[in-house]
Amino acid sequence: MKSKVNLLNEISLTSTNRLNNIVENKTTFQLKNCEFSIYETHQTAKNVKLHFNDLAFTSMLRGKKVMKLENKTNYFDYLPSESLLISPGETMIIDFPEADKTPSQCLSLSLSSDYINNSLDFINHNTPKIDDSSQIWGISSNEYFLLNDQSLTSATNNIMRIAMDNSAHKDIMADFAIKELIIRLMQTQARKILERESSTNQTRMGYIISYIKKNIHQKISIKSIAKQSYVSESNIFKIFKQEIGISPNEFIIKERLKKAKELLLEHQTIKEVTYQTGFSDTNYFTRVFHQHEGITPKNFQIQSKIL
Repeated sequence: MKSKVNLLNEISLTSTNRLNNIVENKTTFQLKNCEFSIYETHQTAKNVKLHFNDLAFTSMLRGKKVMKLENKTNYFDYLPSESLLISPGETMIIDFPEADKTPSQCLSLSLSSDYINNSLDFINHNTPKIDDSSQIWGISSNEYFLLNDQSLTSATNNIMRIAMDNSAHKDIMADFAIKELIIRLMQTQARKILERESSTNQTRMGYIISYIKKNIHQKISIKSIAKQSYVSESNIFKIFKQEIGISPNEFIIKERLKKAKELLLEHQTIKEVTYQTGFSDTNYFTRVFHQHEGITPKNFQIQSKIL
């Protein structure tokens, strides 16, 4: 069960009498350094192929797709609040099981290799990695499935707004907005990798995240993290913000909630979950859970039983 609180701005569906195709109808807004498109499907369909020559970032706005990346994945659900990074030359094979009743709509942003490389050079030159100076910023083709957090959603919404505007400065604004999106993508990928591999990651971030995970049941302060990792408290904030795009406190909350959902699915009581995830009391836990997940812990348990 995934949180749906971080939503992309909605774009009105095109009237069916104005569609060129009722399956993956494409509306393109051309920008100097990229192609921004909206795809809509209004009819149930199967095995629809969509090929991208350049690196493409796609994100669901509404509806549902069941799809796979040819020669790379099995079929999986693709839903609002989720995004995909499609490698150059990759093909998506898509089913639309509910499009008759609920049309699907997604955006795509295609970026040339030259533009990506130039942007990465610019980012590495101006904001090199703090945590490990031997490493450089780059986009991983393996971390292709992304859940939209607030920063990634905000960056995507910004590009949507600019692409659909008629400003004379459109291409200049888009260049900065796309660079921000690239940074947010890399931070989101880095966070996924660090969360998954923290126990074997030899960087300071890897050690810090491993420490947080091991001590998620108790109070964790920035002071204790700094002491354990031999990093100043101010640098802890800098490393987190640059490497994964969120503050250490935000990361700790996310880890507490992730653990809480696991325990709730095991049918533990709210009191037990509160204690095991380091929250000070059940009222505070319930308030934070509802704020981030859009549902109370108790209703989360009830819905999980129904599903």
